[in-house]
Amino acid sequence: MSIILKWLISTVAVILASYLLPGVALAGFWAALWVALFLGLINVIIKPILVILTLPINILTLGLFTFVINALLILLASSVIQGFSVSGFWIAMLFSIILSIFTYLLNMVFSGKE
Repeated sequence: MSIILKWLISTVAVILASYLLPGVALAGFWAALWVALFLGLINVIIKPILVILTLPINILTLGLFTFVINALLILLASSVIQGFSVSGFWIAMLFSIILSIFTYLLNMVFSGKE
């Protein structure tokens, strides 16, 4: 699957998740494109570093601290990207969970694999 298709799938997932949650505001399609790009970049660059730095607490919580890291990265995206705002930490955590589910389902649909 091409990078552009994955980026568009992530964009659609961001749009769907933002419409589903009342605490998330999205200005439009272009803002969703930038959010998907920014989240993709920080998930590749910053998230592995954060996971390694928080490995002891991640082991103690059986990996559940990764949800906290995801929520913090969503809040970072909210503060950087104009036209995208998240009202709080718990909304960001719920947004990251819903975003992951939608991205997984859309990838299954468009990749044609199970």
